Amino acid sequence: MAHSSSSSSSSCTGSWKARCFPCYNGERGAGINVCNVPDDLLPSLGATAAQHQSAPNRLRKYLVWPYDPRYKVWETFLILLVVYSAWICPLEFAFTRYLPRAPFVVDDVVNGFFAVDIVLTFFVPYVDKKSYLVVDDPKKIALRYLSTWFIFDVCSTVPFHSINHLFNKHGLGFRFLNVLRLWRLRRVSSLFARLEKDIRFSYAVIRCTKLISVTLFAVHCAGCINYLIADRYPNPARTWIGAVMPDFREDGLWERYVTCLYWSITTMTTTGYGDLHAQNAREMLFGISYMLFNLWLTAYLIGNMTNLVVHSTGRTRDFRDMIQAASDFSARNQLPRQIEEQMLNHICLRFKAEGLKQQETLEILPRAMRSSISLYLFYPVVHGAYLFKGVSSSFIQQLVTEMVAEYFAPKEDIILQNEYPSDLHLLVTGEVDIVVFLDGTEQVYGKATEGGLLGEIGVLCNKPQTFTFRTIKLSQVLRISRPKLMDIIQENAEDGEIIRINLQQVNV
Repeated sequence: MAHSSSSSSSSCTGSWKARCFPCYNGERGAGINVCNVPDDLLPSLGATAAQHQSAPNRLRKYLVWPYDPRYKVWETFLILLVVYSAWICPLEFAFTRYLPRAPFVVDDVVNGFFAVDIVLTFFVPYVDKKSYLVVDDPKKIALRYLSTWFIFDVCSTVPFHSINHLFNKHGLGFRFLNVLRLWRLRRVSSLFARLEKDIRFSYAVIRCTKLISVTLFAVHCAGCINYLIADRYPNPARTWIGAVMPDFREDGLWERYVTCLYWSITTMTTTGYGDLHAQNAREMLFGISYMLFNLWLTAYLIGNMTNLVVHSTGRTRDFRDMIQAASDFSARNQLPRQIEEQMLNHICLRFKAEGLKQQETLEILPRAMRSSISLYLFYPVVHGAYLFKGVSSSFIQQLVTEMVAEYFAPKEDIILQNEYPSDLHLLVTGEVDIVVFLDGTEQVYGKATEGGLLGEIGVLCNKPQTFTFRTIKLSQVLRISRPKLMDIIQENAEDGEIIRINLQQVNV
């Protein structure tokens, strides 16, 4: 017998989520929110964990809970400022002499926000990586921050351009110091790492966004650096941009910036039209370095995109291979057409059921949670079966929690005539033909519809099955093994007597 396991039809999943897994902000019924437990807040095993577990309502005075929604808003705001810094920093590095005063004023304001964040960090508890407990001791918080990222955060916040302007210096030294602001990009890296684990967002979309962001940032930086090399070269005519734009310093800032991006993209993609190319040794050295970097970046992009494509198409490839193997098996062994169709239909149905990942989802849940889901989905169906009319509610609950839902494709045999009665089946959806073999021919004895039991006489009387049960259309069936069923009946003697009476009344 071929069958495909799953938990239930996909139409039921939305309803049981609302009833079995509510995560409420406030009172019951206020609404459902995704419960995202922070990766670093899982407590250690054992009873001692509860004694040391910190919570927002037990924080020391003046401390800020790191998972407070307001602090998350602050972090998101800083991410936006980091994106701005990532764009303006290389631009200022290359075009300092040609930019108006406004961007530098904005830089000072942005630096002010990050200075506030430096101060705020001294009041934010952290999770110890060894004990996985929240540390809210101000001294330990300060010591940890001072010994890790404090120096880098301060250096990336100092307004070096304003200091440069104050002393009327225009050398490269202050420009390089100003580039320290790119240290803030670590926040973006952490953001993408969190979003990739956030079930509210598509992993493929987040991953592609990250790859595109890395590519655009590399193009932007390379274009700005190459312009700086040309701008500071003694002979402007012997530069990559001066060869095609003799008075490039007099051209608009936007036109020069677009030209830099054009050169960077054509070099990264190895297109190389030849209209913009290195004219001196400095540009050649940078071009060599940039192309070597592009080898690594291209491998990184291709590797990540390949993983995404393989992940999305791997199941389909395995499915087609299995279909081909089943067809070859049928042809090699000269199986009847009916059996071959059942094999192929079973494989197709299994592929669709596995795509829903319903059974895998249930298997990772605790038993009590699986039981509550089964009760919500199947209790009315089992309670409505004729064999269980009048039995106690506790008997139905025990029965339902031991049942497994399965899908059967059209024209697939669920039970064979004269087969040993190993399982009791209950038809949830679909339609089944009751077939009997007489004198070597098949005859349809009747039909079973939704809510009907299949093979109950053979299971309860412990004798070979009298009929073959074959699906007419796609059907969902609940199955419980005979040993489990008999154990539940023996534990509930009164309900067992009711079941015996129900069976006799229907089969008189």
